[in-house]
Formats: sequence, structure tokens, C-alpha cells
Amino acid sequence: MNSGLYRMLEIVPGALSWATLAGVVIASWLAPAVAGMFIIVFDVYWFLKTVYLSLHLRSSFKKMRMNMKIDWIGKLEGLGVPSWREVYHVVLFPMYREPYEILRESIEGLLKTNYPKDRLLVVIGREARVPESEEIAVRLEREFGSKFGAFLVTAHPEGIPGEIPGKGSNETWACRRAQEKIIDARGLPYENILVSVFDADTRVAPEYFGILTFAFLAAPHPQRSSYQPIPFFTNNIFQAPALGRVIAFSSTFWHLMQQSRPERLTTFSSHAMPFQALVEIGFWHTNIVSEDSRIFWQCFFHYHGDWRTVPILYPISMDANVAPSLWKTLANLYRQQRRWGWGCENIPYILYSFLRTQKIPRYKKLYWSFHYMEGFHAWATNALIIFSLGWLPVILGGSEFNVTIFSYNLPRITRAIMSASMIGIVSSAILGMILLPPKPAWFRRRHYVLYVAQWLLMPLTLIIFGAFPGLEAQTRLMLGGRWRLGFWFTPKYRER
Repeated sequence: MNSGLYRMLEIVPGALSWATLAGVVIASWLAPAVAGMFIIVFDVYWFLKTVYLSLHLRSSFKKMRMNMKIDWIGKLEGLGVPSWREVYHVVLFPMYREPYEILRESIEGLLKTNYPKDRLLVVIGREARVPESEEIAVRLEREFGSKFGAFLVTAHPEGIPGEIPGKGSNETWACRRAQEKIIDARGLPYENILVSVFDADTRVAPEYFGILTFAFLAAPHPQRSSYQPIPFFTNNIFQAPALGRVIAFSSTFWHLMQQSRPERLTTFSSHAMPFQALVEIGFWHTNIVSEDSRIFWQCFFHYHGDWRTVPILYPISMDANVAPSLWKTLANLYRQQRRWGWGCENIPYILYSFLRTQKIPRYKKLYWSFHYMEGFHAWATNALIIFSLGWLPVILGGSEFNVTIFSYNLPRITRAIMSASMIGIVSSAILGMILLPPKPAWFRRRHYVLYVAQWLLMPLTLIIFGAFPGLEAQTRLMLGGRWRLGFWFTPKYRER
């Protein structure tokens, strides 16, 4: 590897974001009219993008509701494909310090599925450096060990050279042990196995493995595809504060929208992929933080661009970020968003790999390079430009600019455009109420008003829990060295 070139590519995301923000500030001072026109054009672009994404959100939501009404096991039987009963599912739960109750609920969810239980191979990947996790894992094995085709507990040791403590290194260790002790020991064919990588709090609906198996068997390239359900951060949504609820639903909506754009879909958090591919690429990288998205790119480059993510358009439920106090919750929300923003570490990996390979078509290189970089750039800059920097030409433009008609109308024009963009907030508020799980006994009529009004906090969340952590992650990558982020495990908490 050319380490100098790779290091230069690490600087690119943060440099572009800071250059954009600095450019708007400088232009507002030296060329306020030009900056004002740019801001208007940008606001129009944002409005059109809001409408565009809202349409995708509605489309994905409609398809998801249809999929939730289908008997997928019955549909598999109707396909006339007897081989579906030979599809095994390795279900991997990496764990750190999660309470017993959370893991127990996730495993109980597997028992409630209508897929043959002898085809579910459950693996609990604990960290050896967390001694208390052993008691929890043993307890789970004692309770559920005989109820599945296999139940394996692994202990990922610390201090392996070249690794960082994190989910990726744990998953690789656990999956290798499952390969040795279950798959190879029983002679199971690799091509008949799907691996679902879940978080400790991931719960599946009864038809999850049915629709996943159907998607696998119906896919044009089943062994060259990942399979992505929709994460719903709603397990404990009624325990979350208003800001936490808005962030949880916003994340859910983003993944819903992405499902209707499969050409841009990569893997995130809980997803599934063929075991054969995992073996061929050497499992997950063990020295990175964002293993859930990196695994897509590992496969993409190993198979010279012949890899895609198939949208399942079916929900799985996960926890909203909740802590014992409001301030701890807000701190954890920021850290979680920053860790997700650290996905920018994939940008130098992608660009460097594109430069090194000649076997991927140029149009694919350009398409993915632009869209992946644009996504992280927008994450770090868009909200700041829209809600903070839009007034800068009036503030910094000086007396000569401030006496112009354009200066007088600029705030009014931007305000009108952003008011029209409220359609996105209204759509989110309505859909958020629809997607709420069964309401607790204390939920009253007034709570409906509060759960709608909470979306007025969206501008705040887009800046403080969107742009800021995204920009910080890119800045840390740009600086390198001691500024790099390690893996941060999101604490799981539920009120009893």
C-alpha cells in the first residue's frame, strides 16, 4: 500500500467540508451578492431534494406494509423450490456489556419466527475482556441452547496483533469459530448459508427469515448480494426524550428512503450476507470502526464491482438511544452519531481501491465515488448552510450591499423556500405516529400532540446531532494520529 497516497485521501472529506463552509463565509464578506444567489439556489435544491426523498419514503413505506401482510413461508412453498428448507441462517449477536434482559428478548424473537428452528444457528460473540459477559452468555446458553439447530458462545480475546477492540474483530472471531465448530463439523454447504449480523438489541418479526430466504433465492445474483432490512429504532421509543425520538425516527426514515434506491444502497448495522462470500473475503476487517458498511466494500472490490445490496423492505426493531438521564442521553446520542459519521473512513479506502484496480468499469468508479462522498459532505455541511449561514451575506456584506433590494429580500426569499420545505417535517410527523409501536397504558391524548410537536426540534437535531458530529468525524480523519476514533459501544438502557 502507498501509505502517503492513502493518507492524502484521508484528508479529502474533511478538507472539502471545511472549504465549503469557509467559502460561504468568505463569499458572504467579499462577494455578498454572489453568496446570496448561491444560498437561494442551494435552498431551492434542498426543497426539491426534500420533495424527492419524501416520495421515496412514501414508496418504501407502502411496499413495506404490503410485505408485512404476506405469508412468506407460504410464498416459498408456492415457488416450488424445495431447496428453501436447506437454507441455514447463522444469527450472530456480538455482545459487550448489554444486560441479560435485552439479549434474552432478542433471542426470544427468534423463537417466535415461523422458520424451522433447526435451520437457525445462533452464535453469541462475547468479549473476553468483559468478565461479566460470561455469566450472561452461559445463562442464555442454558436457557436457549436446545431450542435451535445450534447455539454457540464464543469469547473474543483481547490483544490480537493488528486488531482494535470493536464489533468487526468480535464478529470475525465468532464467525470463524462457528465455521469450525458448527458448519465444517456438520459438513454444511457454504452456499446454503446466510449470516444475519445483528446488534444485541435486534428483534425480528415472525416472517423475517421467510422474506430473507425468499429474497436470497429470488435474487438474480444470490451469492453476490447483501440483504438489508429496515432498522426501526423503536424498541424503547416511549422511554426516549423528544430529541431522542426525533433522531431515532429520522434514522429510520433515512433507511426507509434508501430502500427505494437500491443502486445506492450499502449495508448498515443489522443485515445478512452469504457465508460463502464471507469466507472468500476473509471475514470482516478487524482494525476499523465502521465494519457494517466496510463489509459491503470488501465484497465489492473482491468481486471487481459485482456486488450489490438487495433491499428487503421489511422491518427489524432496535433500541433508541436512551440513558438514565437526559444529559447522558444527549451525550450518547452525539457519540453515536459521531461513530456513524466515522463511516467517512471508508472514503479513502474506496478511492484508493478504485485507483488501484482496472477491473471495475469507470462509470461505476465515478458513480460510487461521487455519491458516497456527496453523502458525507452533505451530512457535515447542508444543515449549517441552510439554518446558520444563510444570513451571513446580510451580516457580513457591509453597508453597500445592505442598501440593495436583494439584501432586503434575501431573508424573505430563503424563509419562503424553507417554509415550503416544511412538507418534509409534516410528512415525518404523520409517519412517526403511524410507526409507533403499541402504546403503553400511560399514553394519553395529549401525548399525540407532543409527539407531533416534537418535530419542530428537527432543525436543532440536524445541526447539533447531524452536522456537528459528522464534521467532527471528518476533521478527526483529516488530522489523523491520536485524533482517530476508536470503536464506541452504544450503551443499552431500558427503564424497568
